[in-house]
Amino acid sequence: MPIPTFRNILSFLICIGVSSAARAAEQSPIDIIRADQSLLVAPKTFPADEFKSKDPAIRALFIEAKPFQGKPTRAFAWIGVPKVEPGQKVPGMVLVHGGGGTAFESWVKLWVSRGYAAIAVDTCGQVPSGTYGKWKRHENAGPLGWDETFKQINDPMTDQWPYHAVCDAMLAHSLLRAQEGVDPERIGETGISWGGYLTGLIAGADPRYKLAVPVYGCGYIDECVWSPTLEKMPAADRQKWIDWWDPRGWLKSAKMPMLWVTGTNDFAYVFPALQKSYRLPQGERTLCIRLRMQHGHGAAGEGPLEIAAFADSILKQGDGQGPGLPKITGSGRSENNGAQTAWATFTAKSAIKGAELLSTKETGPWQKRVWNATPAKVGDDYRITAMLPEGTKVYYLNVIDEHGNVVSSEHEELP
Repeated sequence: MPIPTFRNILSFLICIGVSSAARAAEQSPIDIIRADQSLLVAPKTFPADEFKSKDPAIRALFIEAKPFQGKPTRAFAWIGVPKVEPGQKVPGMVLVHGGGGTAFESWVKLWVSRGYAAIAVDTCGQVPSGTYGKWKRHENAGPLGWDETFKQINDPMTDQWPYHAVCDAMLAHSLLRAQEGVDPERIGETGISWGGYLTGLIAGADPRYKLAVPVYGCGYIDECVWSPTLEKMPAADRQKWIDWWDPRGWLKSAKMPMLWVTGTNDFAYVFPALQKSYRLPQGERTLCIRLRMQHGHGAAGEGPLEIAAFADSILKQGDGQGPGLPKITGSGRSENNGAQTAWATFTAKSAIKGAELLSTKETGPWQKRVWNATPAKVGDDYRITAMLPEGTKVYYLNVIDEHGNVVSSEHEELP
């Protein structure tokens, strides 16, 4: 057998190195994040003395986050745990803010008042000092936020905003799980707008969650309000961003129940993109689509009672917490003498107050279509029916329970 020469050995080592690099390049961000065991451990925390809550159950802190351009970073967060009796454990929620937002103490306070532990983490290297959309960035910040993500696509993957945002949320989840009095097996997440977009990524990357609630946000970003921005990108860069960071590639890994909350005329995320997104996860889905629901934080995106009812039904089962939301079990249309009737079947554990047909006769940009709500008939057989107005182009049905919770059927487009 010939003796290996130095040149042969060097060539062999170079081939191994190239092969390893190629394998690493083939890995998608979700694979890299799911394999990162450090994200499943409660991170080191640091004081945020500048920020004080008047509520003794809530405190501000920084968590140790992933390096950015080789330098350590931190993420600001508010965390709250309601007072519990010895041996008692409460469920929890991870809260992910939208574009222009930050970690909001009021959002944590809302969930603490509901009997949940909660953590709101900033995903853009900011602290809640300043004004909406103009929050102060701190000295240990990572990459610039959501509005820069398309420009970052050729930066190292671990220096891009979606990577850091998902990792920040996973570390916040791990920290919340480690708090005394918190049941780590009863934690959900919700995010608003860009936070709803992130909720789609996080739901696929972090299987520890028991539920997820995206508000407004979804996948297929290239079909939403950012379509012109993506169209201006070089084709290879655009496809790379979609392959890496669009939730469509992550949602198929999600197995937890998901509640999708939005409005008929959301300016950012449109019906076709939403529908294709909510059909991807493997878990059970529930829709809540209100007529012209406003877009934003506060009462608009944080306040819908459906979110609390959904969370209670899953995370507080056995605690005497209400019946949850109605469930749509089927939908379709029937025709008689040229007139079309829309129908949906449902189940419910609470009394039903009513139902409505939402329809539009318009085409064109989804954000500008005029929708009308008309009463629908609720039968004793748990069936909703409504005559479709002549000229209807798109419709869906809502069932409304005695508490005012709205659950929607999937929208249907007519030829």
